[in-house]
Amino acid sequence: MAKNKSVYVCQNCGAESPKWIGHCPSCHEWNSYREEIVTAASPSIPGRDAVRRKPELLSGIEANENDRITSGIGEVDRILGGGMVKGSLILMGGEPGIGKSTLALQIALATPGRTVLYVSGEESEGQVKLRAKRLEGKNEGCFIYNETEPESVLTQAGAIRPELLIIDSIQTLSSSMLESSAGSVTQVRECAAMMLRYAKESGVPVILIGHITKDGTLAGPKVLEHIVDVVLQFEGDGNYVFRILRPVKNRFGSTAEIGIFEMGPAGLREVTDPSELFIRRDRDPASGVTIAATVDGVRPFMIETQSLVSSAVYGTPQRSSTGFDTRRLNMLLAVLEKRAGFRLGVKDVFLNIAGGLKVSDPAIDLAVAAAVLSSNLDAPVDHHTAFAAEVGLSGEVRPVARIEQRIMEAARMGFNEIVISGFHRDVREVPGLKISKVYKIEGLVRLLFS
Repeated sequence: MAKNKSVYVCQNCGAESPKWIGHCPSCHEWNSYREEIVTAASPSIPGRDAVRRKPELLSGIEANENDRITSGIGEVDRILGGGMVKGSLILMGGEPGIGKSTLALQIALATPGRTVLYVSGEESEGQVKLRAKRLEGKNEGCFIYNETEPESVLTQAGAIRPELLIIDSIQTLSSSMLESSAGSVTQVRECAAMMLRYAKESGVPVILIGHITKDGTLAGPKVLEHIVDVVLQFEGDGNYVFRILRPVKNRFGSTAEIGIFEMGPAGLREVTDPSELFIRRDRDPASGVTIAATVDGVRPFMIETQSLVSSAVYGTPQRSSTGFDTRRLNMLLAVLEKRAGFRLGVKDVFLNIAGGLKVSDPAIDLAVAAAVLSSNLDAPVDHHTAFAAEVGLSGEVRPVARIEQRIMEAARMGFNEIVISGFHRDVREVPGLKISKVYKIEGLVRLLFS
């Protein structure tokens, strides 16, 4: 009979200690150690081949670069680099209610004729069926299994032999070989390791759905992110319908791609042209509204920045921004006051990125500055004009990366003019699009409002 032992495990990084300590020496967290009971014997995997593999020469290993399995959803395949690699372990995390389970079930139903085992540890078979009724797609080979014991999951996987295994979620799995509760560091680490061994030995891609902490990081030990091959982060604001699937780690492709979805009654819908959704030009020009040409990863699209400048009602002027860094906004306001001579220190300034997006691209600085000036002067900016440049502390308009992509996107969307930094050299002209260059923030004022 295997002997049990008690160890203290850090709930943040997974470091172990024979006794309780208040400060973790690995991740420097306080009061993160919890007592867990583990067995000396490692849990066995049903159906695992007892014959150990031998080392092989690198020159003698055959690998097919096109050996991928399509997910049936174009946006997912694109950010994965062309589809799911056979035997890969994919971890998808996000806030509660963001649409992780919906997307996973849509992947299970997206390809008719493919055998899929969808393991739900949070919902019963009936609840999954109710959700599947409102989703698009139909797959007669999709099996639903309500189970939280990984040994049983792997036994059924060995009998069904699926082409894709989905676990919803990794925090609900609890091995009977371990005494700790479900969701603990030990359980998450061991269950993920069991799924990794199954994926590598069977060649079946496995998708794990993971929870996140209040800080926005994936719950469980940090080793979980090191075990898996791909980490996908599902982002979005619950008050808006847009969702962004962003690869944080990808061993088989780029992490610069993003997938954009729209949440609707029939589940998540792919957004192939985000610029059409994030901007509106079918209305009369209004002051404080400008269009920025931004790039997220390698994907260019146009977004609308909205600003409102008004006299301060209270003693201290307010500074508020949604979707944009407030500290960056304060810096731009200081530049406009110091370099362009606008008295904004005694006024309330509000900024909003339309559509619920959170943008960190410095190229929208010029659009933000133009929106603030437009609202302050109550003078509309032509809604057929786009902006793409960074603003420095000295008031200079600095160049940004991927300017050619931004210009081509503005031309594709039918804009008449794009304002960029004058320090860009050898920018190719585009028919029908005027490229205006400014060197200083004062030049922007003269260009728009003189």
